[in-house]
Amino acid sequence: MSDAASEIARLRAALAASEARAEAAESELAQTRAVVSTSEAMIKHLRLEIAKLRREQYGHSSEHRARLIDQMELQLEELEAAATEDEIAAEKVVKTTSVAGFERRRPARKPFPEHLPRERVVISAPTACSCCGSDRIVKMGEDITETLEVIPRQWKVIQTVREKFTCRACEKISQPPAPFHPTPRGWAGPNLLAMTLFEKFGQHQPLNRQVERYAKEGVEVSLSTLADQVGACTVALEPIHALIRSHVLAAERLHGDDTTVPLLARGGTKTARLWTYVRDDRPFAGGAPPAALFYFSRDREMAHPNRHLAGWRGILQADAYGGYNDLYRGDRDPGPAGSALCWSHARRKFFELADIKGNVRKGKSAYDISPVALEAVARIDAIFDIERQINGLDATFRLEARHRLSCPLVEALHAWLRA
Repeated sequence: MSDAASEIARLRAALAASEARAEAAESELAQTRAVVSTSEAMIKHLRLEIAKLRREQYGHSSEHRARLIDQMELQLEELEAAATEDEIAAEKVVKTTSVAGFERRRPARKPFPEHLPRERVVISAPTACSCCGSDRIVKMGEDITETLEVIPRQWKVIQTVREKFTCRACEKISQPPAPFHPTPRGWAGPNLLAMTLFEKFGQHQPLNRQVERYAKEGVEVSLSTLADQVGACTVALEPIHALIRSHVLAAERLHGDDTTVPLLARGGTKTARLWTYVRDDRPFAGGAPPAALFYFSRDREMAHPNRHLAGWRGILQADAYGGYNDLYRGDRDPGPAGSALCWSHARRKFFELADIKGNVRKGKSAYDISPVALEAVARIDAIFDIERQINGLDATFRLEARHRLSCPLVEALHAWLRA
């Protein structure tokens, strides 16, 4: 019996040792996962910082680099979340084993903005010493921990009371005038109107999505009612749009372009257009404030720029879209607009031929980089480098620098393209 008992004790000891080794292995595995996740996140973070620094150094003209940074930020978001999950899992395992814990090295967090209000929550101070129990304690300082918090959106109904008074002498009724409302049928306050317009035009949130979110917050508003207020706000803001239009069209030079925007319609989404005309005199030290004028259309017919720039005369910098051609005609009233074509649009086509990764991402075949396209991009980028150096200087200096530095590059590019 003693031999059997000894054998059972030995087996129990072996089982306990095996379980301990298994727990240690599990803890080490969790620690390893945390280390790997943290390392991957750190590498991705460093690569993102390098990409951003390169983009700042070489300018913002590289479309591929901008797309690459966006993709890296999405990957970094996923890696950081995975690293936190693995770190918490490792901490849970460490609490039940004797394996040393893993401490993740986190990037330094920026301080909270100074303009945010601070709310002090003071924890009740002790009334006696935690060591000896004496009540002879005095304050020697304090430690402050800041936590960022948000107050959920709150809805309220403002009741504006206008009391009526009757005169005992003439029996006339007196009452204060009704309050001003930005829109007719003013059931919506200015803050609600501003939020609705910003969500629709600034955050691209359709009104039906906003109505759904309001309903979840306990406020039932019909889509037609909200759309009615948007239309009323459009009329109310028209004078401001007219002032911006007058300022922009007073410029001698304009940048014009259009971009596609999705338009919700019956049966699906259609492609509409957003036309932009920019006045910006800062590149040559002009004193006029910059401004942008926007128009919307459901198609891209040439009638739109003709209507937008009717009566305007000056230099229009735009791409080679044929819809602008009527503006350059000699018999145009009040005269032809000058055409200044866009180097960025010309460079873009060559860049697309040299962007292998972009074609692969779009599901296209990855051919070898076109040496002609790559050379064209490099030559145009050299001209861009000169423009960055003279940006913000007066027009006379910029003209002299372009004749002296840019003109030889442009002539060489023209000869190379013809060859």
